[in-house]
Amino acid sequence: MNFIKAESYEALSCAAAEIIAAQIAEKKNAVLGLATGSSPLGTYACLSKMYAEERADFSEVTSVNLDEYVGLSAENEQSYRYFMNKNLFDHINIRPENTFVPNGCAEELAREAAEYDALIARLGGIDLQLLGIGLDGHIGFNEPAEFFTKETHVTELDASTIEANARFFARREDVPTKAITMGMGAIMGAKKILLIANGKKKREILEKAMYGKITPRVPASILQLHPNVTVIYSEI
Repeated sequence: MNFIKAESYEALSCAAAEIIAAQIAEKKNAVLGLATGSSPLGTYACLSKMYAEERADFSEVTSVNLDEYVGLSAENEQSYRYFMNKNLFDHINIRPENTFVPNGCAEELAREAAEYDALIARLGGIDLQLLGIGLDGHIGFNEPAEFFTKETHVTELDASTIEANARFFARREDVPTKAITMGMGAIMGAKKILLIANGKKKREILEKAMYGKITPRVPASILQLHPNVTVIYSEI
């Protein structure tokens, strides 16, 4: 496991973007696993700038996102599909048909989950998976639980997760209580994992996840078992 301490969120974001760009330079048709939330915003801004400066080419890249809220359509401004379009896809030359986000409005969510895993398998797995980490240790929406879930699945969001995400909604009661999320199988099957964490409030959970007991009660702790993980952390 490789740890990089960045001097600032901006430095963290640029370092993460450079790693992702290096992956694309190494393999033009790379499969990128992408994350949402506040942590990767700077990384996506840096990647967009790199594309504008002709330092990154996404024309052959395929992306698969970690998760989506159940019940939010792609047009909803709080959906993760909308987030990805607004913050990355609309600013680079990735082909829209090569960007995948779970469908939180699917009539049969169990089938959607199974088909998402089948898609990732057809793509040959993920070359580089970008992750953030929640204050409760969740990655994607794999919340603290009695066991690790391998497959993509629908999950009930923890109260702490709902509270953390409430700032993005007009009212707390508008925050979805369920999500469809990539499971640990696809995440751990990625050839490389890049985890970013920013702020002093993330330090305790990051140390617990990276150095503590491997337990589904701290979902990110499973990353200790992966052979190629880079963690970039900044307290500022």
